[in-house]
Amino acid sequence: MAQPDIVIGLDIGTTSTLAAAIRMPDQILAVASRPVTLNSPHAGWAEEDPAQWWGNAIAVLREVVAEVGGDRIAGLCATGMLPAVVLLDAAGTVLRPSIQQSDGRCGVEVDELARELDAAAFLRRTGNGINQQLVAAKLRWLAKHEPGVMSQVATVFGSYDYINFRLTGTRAVEQNWALEAGFTDLATGRIADDLVALGGIARSAVPPRSVSHEQMGRVSAEAAALTGLPEGLPVFGGAADHIVSALGAGITAAGDVLLKFGGAGDIVVATDRPLPDARLFLDYHLVPGLYAPNGCMAASGSALNWLGALITPDGANQRPHQVLDALAADVPAGSDGLICLPYFLGEKTPIHDPLARGTFVGLGLNHGRGHLWRALLEAVAFGFRHHIDVLREIGHVPRRYIVSDGGSRSQVWMQIVADVMGAPVTLLDNHHGSSVGAAFVAAMGTGLVTDWQAVTQLSRLGVTLTPNPSTTAIYDAGYAQYRDLYRRLAPYFHDRPQAG
Repeated sequence: MAQPDIVIGLDIGTTSTLAAAIRMPDQILAVASRPVTLNSPHAGWAEEDPAQWWGNAIAVLREVVAEVGGDRIAGLCATGMLPAVVLLDAAGTVLRPSIQQSDGRCGVEVDELARELDAAAFLRRTGNGINQQLVAAKLRWLAKHEPGVMSQVATVFGSYDYINFRLTGTRAVEQNWALEAGFTDLATGRIADDLVALGGIARSAVPPRSVSHEQMGRVSAEAAALTGLPEGLPVFGGAADHIVSALGAGITAAGDVLLKFGGAGDIVVATDRPLPDARLFLDYHLVPGLYAPNGCMAASGSALNWLGALITPDGANQRPHQVLDALAADVPAGSDGLICLPYFLGEKTPIHDPLARGTFVGLGLNHGRGHLWRALLEAVAFGFRHHIDVLREIGHVPRRYIVSDGGSRSQVWMQIVADVMGAPVTLLDNHHGSSVGAAFVAAMGTGLVTDWQAVTQLSRLGVTLTPNPSTTAIYDAGYAQYRDLYRRLAPYFHDRPQAG
């Protein structure tokens, strides 16, 4: 019988669960996906159901295993959004819906932490600033508003950590979840007791730290029966979706930049220096010796999904994004004076303002659906450019831009991005994103591959879009207005009564 030579990447994403089976060095053999529901029961909230993730994982794994054969699979690595917060009781039961990384409910608790801590010292120690990303802030919110839940918490970890637990029975937290959660001392690489204590939980509630390409467990008999995976299959530590997407896109050299257009909007740069800055997040790159400073816009694709559903008549078309793209293509750059702030879930980087809100300014009776759609496409592109400005300010020099994930399929949007950036952007031909990168991590873990640079064989680069100089000039002015609009509206966002 042939030796196992196939690896699986499993992506627990904000908008979908996706599995990819890969035979190294470059064959994508099978892909399966299922949709995920993002719930926002109150303004600024973002929650999902871990049971849906697990049900989806079972379905997509059964599908790809049936196609490639279980006896050929050598290992699996899961990835997902970060740092989602999943709470289990002692029996391993999920206590409440996950609190997503884009959730903005804990502004008061962030302010509390800021008053208690030396912000500069915290940034130096943890590599990340005091902001709504911190798990301690979310746990403090839960202690105030859901004390019954908090009294039962035995485990706190992330989305793909939970899936690893369901696959193996082992509780662990992947290194970048622990880092972005604010629980890791950057100098030692260890989870620190006093940092965990900021969340008001016992140290034992945060499981041991795992490294992405190191084995964290094996598929249990129960999980094997459900998924079709072979019992005992090695499962590796896992990886944050934006970091593994960067790896899968071939972001392996200092100055390489990934613009990731998923449910959230991620920007990741590879660098050999950490340079912590409170406006950004800091993660470990998967390539040893590199870091991955990055940012995340809370609502990118999810905002478009919302707007598309809102302005497309029921039953009019099953593909509203394509219809609205066609309308937007007929609207001139600048959307005839309509400008948008894309802060529909508050905003994470670089402004770290959970009270910011989505806004359209300049609406007139001359504007139609195409204007609204294009203004939002432009707004997300402006948000990415804001991150590039920050990276340049702190000493990182972007060398090339690669775009990935579902939004990169929109030719209209990606041309807007090139024009806003004033630089060429290169599309990936394969849009499997995080799952492909995760499969490569499993290949490294199993020893099927021994060189991190071999990932470039999986990242098939497609067309490069170059900026239109005349349009870029329009967007330079529009970007300045975008930045000024938030500065002017921020006091209003903070003074207005907040919905419960």
